[in-house]
Amino acid sequence: MGISKFKGAILAVLFTVTLGGAVATGTTAHAATYTTVSTTNVTKAAYHKKSTAGAIYNKAHNRRIATMKGYPNTTWYVTQHATLKHANSKGIYYYVQNKAGSVKGWIWHGYLTKGKAPFGLKYAKNAIAMDYTTGKAVWSKSANTARPIASVSKLMTLYLVLQKVDGSSSKWNEVVDTSSKGLISMGQSSSCGGFLFKTGHKYTVKDLYDAALLDSSNNAAIALGQWVAGSNAKFIQQMNAQAKTWNLDKASFVSASGLENSDLKVFGYAYGSANANMVSAKDVALIARHLIQDYPRILTDGSVGSKTVDGQLTYNYNNLLKGRKYYQAALKVDGLKTGYTPLAGYCFVGTGQKAGKHRVITVVLHDENEFTETRSLMNQAYSYSSMSD
Repeated sequence: MGISKFKGAILAVLFTVTLGGAVATGTTAHAATYTTVSTTNVTKAAYHKKSTAGAIYNKAHNRRIATMKGYPNTTWYVTQHATLKHANSKGIYYYVQNKAGSVKGWIWHGYLTKGKAPFGLKYAKNAIAMDYTTGKAVWSKSANTARPIASVSKLMTLYLVLQKVDGSSSKWNEVVDTSSKGLISMGQSSSCGGFLFKTGHKYTVKDLYDAALLDSSNNAAIALGQWVAGSNAKFIQQMNAQAKTWNLDKASFVSASGLENSDLKVFGYAYGSANANMVSAKDVALIARHLIQDYPRILTDGSVGSKTVDGQLTYNYNNLLKGRKYYQAALKVDGLKTGYTPLAGYCFVGTGQKAGKHRVITVVLHDENEFTETRSLMNQAYSYSSMSD
């Protein structure tokens, strides 16, 4: 091939890529380089992206509106087709908008495929929706990968506390030793505390149970663990033994509270060689299922919005409860546990039972929109026929 022909072939390829593929590179075409040959109205139809390639532009292609990569799991509704000309090439483009109508513009047809987008979560790194009745996952995302779970760990701690209490009112009223300097200091920490152990005050098992469940108090959880097993180390060993009994092979604990050892070390409560509790979303859901099955009072206790314990307000940060920002009446959410550390990100275990449906248990880990995505996940779970009574 001669040099002139070679250059011509390269230019032809570049023109083709520009017309259908400029949006893939994120480059914006110069004003007036795209002209309209024809436009046709079509019956509104649903499409979704083939891949992360592509972007939406205005019709002249001198302004990029959105990238496909920035809108995963989005259904785009097409109402017009157009033939646009760029240099000597023509291409077919679709006018699209998302369901909310907040993003509108033109995209090369090759970046879309017909049909609604499959359900997905944008932010959660790991997630699951489990049918409480059957114990089976109805939807999941990397649910078998163990990762740090922050205060969601307290579900195992609370299970073992309830197991020791075993419905005994006298045990609920037992006074827990809260004199440890490490636990007192932890309660005073703005980042690791949540509940003050005041000098001369006596705290019962029930006091600390409420503080750990509602306010996610770390020092309360550790003190309860010591009450259950006699020491922090023995309690963590008990947590792991319980996980083994349930055949949770993606669950490993080094902390009763969910704090990482990097934080616990300064208070004298670091344990083991790993830095964090490492549990998969599936195993978290199974822990929650055992907790609800064996001790259903956790749903009543966990749906309390706030409670004063020894003069301190313990506040439940579950924002799917009635009266909260993300509440949806039909979902009837009555639990269960929030969690956060910088390492674990925002974590949340939710549960509720829609009328005529099985109870659902959802877990989202490392999710910056944990309540919005939990609500979406619950609604998706209830779209499956297997969740019906």
